[in-house]
Amino acid sequence: MELSLSGKVALVTGASRGIGQGIALSLAEEGCDLLLTGRDEAALNAVAASIKAKGRKAVISVLDLRKEGTEKPLVEAVRREFGRLDILVNNAGATQRGDFFKLTEAEWQDGFALKFFAHVRLTREAWPLLKAQRGSLVTIAGIGGKEPEAPFTIGSSVNAACVAFTKAMADIGKTDGVQVNSINPGRVETERLWRRFRETMKATGRDEASVREEYRQEFGISRFGKVEDLGSFIAFLASPHGRWLHGATIDIDGGEVRSV
Repeated sequence: MELSLSGKVALVTGASRGIGQGIALSLAEEGCDLLLTGRDEAALNAVAASIKAKGRKAVISVLDLRKEGTEKPLVEAVRREFGRLDILVNNAGATQRGDFFKLTEAEWQDGFALKFFAHVRLTREAWPLLKAQRGSLVTIAGIGGKEPEAPFTIGSSVNAACVAFTKAMADIGKTDGVQVNSINPGRVETERLWRRFRETMKATGRDEASVREEYRQEFGISRFGKVEDLGSFIAFLASPHGRWLHGATIDIDGGEVRSV
């Protein structure tokens, strides 16, 4: 399917690894030029090199989006380097798991700073560019916001806030011509998940195949996700074929979420 994204410009946060990297590479595959941001310069340069190898332009910006004011130079970089913005993917952010009574105030503040308030500030700053192009805003939340659990009090709260913010922005988007949606990923094969596999393999002496199968059954999923699953879906979502999806929150989780 031709997605008609050639020449479009995307800004992806948290693009140095994992889900953000996969999204950036998928958008480049479909013809997008990209501005990549994250905190690891070497990793961002490696992603940018892969994008350039596909014949697309890639610019990096090394920023800690938790710090207020970083969103302004980031959007200015988009304007300076590309002169437009068609797709914004708010992806950056990880939150601390643990016993609720042991999680600190600083850990709560850090979780909301990067995965909620950074999204809010960047959305506000980038909105005029998105409006000018009738672009697409996608926020990566997570299934923990839909099915909260005790070890994930911070993440569940942050993800739910991201979904609510997205739904509210979708109302503005209907007036301004900006498509707005969010995605709840499930168990995606990133370093975080692989670390869990390795720890179990080391503790039990079992092989990878049996550990993977145990976790697959525990989570009740058809298979583990790949970053490409999210990247290709976002490319479709932002294309003319996906424009009728608006104000939606889509679970991409292999069937883990059982609630409607």
